[in-house]
Amino acid sequence: MSLLRMSAALLIALCLAISGASAQEKTKIRFTLDWKYQGLHAYIFWAKDKGYFDAEGLDVVIDQGTGSAATVSRIASGAYDAGFGDMNAIIQFAGTKPGEQPVMVYMIYNTPPFALITKADGPIKTLKDLEGKKMGTPAGGAAGVLFAALASQNGIDPAKVPVVNMAPNLQEQMLVKGDVDFSAIFTVTSYANLIGMKLDPMKDFRWFYFSDYGIDLYSNGIMVSKQLRTEKPKAVAGLVKALNRAMIEVAANPALGVKEMMKVEPLMNEDIEKQRLVYALKTHFVSKETDANGLGDVSDARMEKGIKLLVDTYKLPNTPAAKDVFDRSFLPPKSERMLKLGAM
Repeated sequence: MSLLRMSAALLIALCLAISGASAQEKTKIRFTLDWKYQGLHAYIFWAKDKGYFDAEGLDVVIDQGTGSAATVSRIASGAYDAGFGDMNAIIQFAGTKPGEQPVMVYMIYNTPPFALITKADGPIKTLKDLEGKKMGTPAGGAAGVLFAALASQNGIDPAKVPVVNMAPNLQEQMLVKGDVDFSAIFTVTSYANLIGMKLDPMKDFRWFYFSDYGIDLYSNGIMVSKQLRTEKPKAVAGLVKALNRAMIEVAANPALGVKEMMKVEPLMNEDIEKQRLVYALKTHFVSKETDANGLGDVSDARMEKGIKLLVDTYKLPNTPAAKDVFDRSFLPPKSERMLKLGAM
């Protein structure tokens, strides 16, 4: 009898140990950034360092990216489960390979980070002044590609605007040197680069934001694979909850958020990255729309308008619906996503 009791006790202990190990097993998520480490990514590492992913039962492995559009192909290929990338690239992917695209579950860039910049003391004061002037853009750069749509919306003949291609890291230098008259840029990149050149981005340059001239697209946000969304919806909800909490907290103290990023990449310029993050928060992350609807969500009507613009611009064979590229069902309650522009 004693031996039977001992065997039973050992069996129970073994079952409890197996059960406990199973309960502690976390869902691994391979997460890709849009680019190299920047202050903009502070909220992602904040969520990791503060244990918010752990609290949701997630083991999130974060890798650097090679471009916001590349995030889409990385996830679609199965190499990553989730990431930070461009909504417009999702739409283009869905327009050519419907059903295979990742889906965005939390919008970050409520207004698009696309703009034209020119020297403040130069001759370009309105969009109409662009005709006959040289535009600088990297080959395939999103802002440069969308220039045709911007021109169409504002009565500009793109055939009268010669284009000069250059490496992305030379854009600001060539503009300052006068090799081009204006540049089509990704705002948060050029803003920080100009500061690094000891220039004042807002005083020394004139900015034409695409969103102010009819190209009111959404842009980067958190996206997940079709497989993760359908097979592990609890993990997706946990990922979004953790990142939303981190975003709210980092926005309340950007300097502290960037200090967390410095632990990840000590070679970054802390001051420039803080300025980049604050600029992005005030210019792109928070808007009148997020004041009304909270961070992370979108307007379906605005999304559908943007889809049509992209389908027409890129001559896509299919027109995805808003629900095909954005899923709000994983968003935390609106009360947990409120961040007022005036509070920063």
